[in-house]
Amino acid sequence: MSLAGEFVKGIYKENPIFRLVLGMCPFLAMTSSVENALGMGAAAGFVLVCSNFLVAALRKAIPSKVRIPCYIVIIATFVTLVDLIMNAYVPDLHRNLGIFIPLIVVNCIILGRAEGFANKNTVPAAVADGLGMGVGFTFAMLVMATFREILGNGTWLGINLLGSGYNRQPLLIAILAPGAFILMGFILGFFNILDN
Repeated sequence: MSLAGEFVKGIYKENPIFRLVLGMCPFLAMTSSVENALGMGAAAGFVLVCSNFLVAALRKAIPSKVRIPCYIVIIATFVTLVDLIMNAYVPDLHRNLGIFIPLIVVNCIILGRAEGFANKNTVPAAVADGLGMGVGFTFAMLVMATFREILGNGTWLGINLLGSGYNRQPLLIAILAPGAFILMGFILGFFNILDN
């Protein structure tokens, strides 16, 4: 497959959330606001691209018996870098994302791409795959967060869209955990209808 094809497949055909249904914990927890979703998507995307790059570059040097621990060390290094940079430059977002930044280390999307794709392909293909999966994950986060923030707060990125009257009587379930699961079901149903 071409590099463009590797990139594009992560956005829709193999979208980690809407197609593969991976990485649901941070997805459901961090989509109550668009700001949190974009921050989490950027952090996970950065780790995806960098870890895919390094795993592909070192794939012949890493012994097969210790490849998973090596991948986790590589991923943990980039997660630590993201954690420190976010804490230094965007402390409010870092505080909002909380424990979900360190938990990127065990995100099945990232480990799955390292094991299932990056260790079997060239560096350019692995980077294109990481970019596509990162964009696909961020796109999914943005779609869900848009619905949840508008319905639950009447805002989008903090901008009041539905007027002050909506703020007195919002659809609160949209920003709570049950609302995330319900909306996720509707979104997955929509994508299944599109495929059929």
